[in-house]
Amino acid sequence: MSCVSTKKAPAAIGPYSQGISANGFVFVSGQLPINPSTGTIAEGSIKDRTIQSMMNIGEILKEAGSGLDKVVKTTIFVTNLELFSEVNEAYGTFFGGNAPARACVQVAALPKGADIEIEAIATV
Repeated sequence: MSCVSTKKAPAAIGPYSQGISANGFVFVSGQLPINPSTGTIAEGSIKDRTIQSMMNIGEILKEAGSGLDKVVKTTIFVTNLELFSEVNEAYGTFFGGNAPARACVQVAALPKGADIEIEAIATV
């Protein structure tokens, strides 16, 4: 087991790793839509923030020797399911016809006032 860390994704905001590589898998911690250059939540629409979260996941997977094309499962946490179709539209651009298994859950709140967080599991 090894920790995965890259400066191309936002630093963890608590006592956890950006990702863990173990037994041929990479487990990516939930990624808020934080721009790693500014340390702030991405501006714009929920689509823009979905894209930022996915780009963060992609950078962590890349650091682990994996990639978005090897994602097998994601979990999306949103604070407003009424924006579900917009999230799907942005999310779908990352996977095409080979989308991984997924769950989407509405939550009361997310850290830093974010409205979306995405975690992922991928193979190496």
